[in-house]
Amino acid sequence: MRFETKIAIVVRHDLAVWQKLNVTAFLASGVAHATAEVMGAPYLDASDNGYLPLLREPVLVYAAEAEGLRRARDKGFARGLATAVYTEEMFVSDNDVDNRAAVRAVPAEKLNLVGLALYGPRNAVDRTTKGLPLHG
Repeated sequence: MRFETKIAIVVRHDLAVWQKLNVTAFLASGVAHATAEVMGAPYLDASDNGYLPLLREPVLVYAAEAEGLRRARDKGFARGLATAVYTEEMFVSDNDVDNRAAVRAVPAEKLNLVGLALYGPRNAVDRTTKGLPLHG
């Protein structure tokens, strides 16, 4: 199935593996709240055990350096894409209140981005991530 929308996560390439995974997970949780349609239905196994719903469409994860992250954020905003951010300062916090305060304290152009998620029309997300390699 080809969706009209697309989910892209861009992660700074020089992070430790645990950081890349952590950033990706947090950013995917942000996309889950972009619209009601982005989530699928809950899962059931043959034993009638229930499982949480997942995103309904694939998530593409790209790699970028700091400048690539800034460009993608700027392009995403210009195209009206739903955007989630993760900054380096968030690694030292262990709670959402401090994470939001860390982002709030810094002007957009000076955010030390380590990851971002983009959600919106497929063609707009494709143009925003053009030139970024898939994370390998």
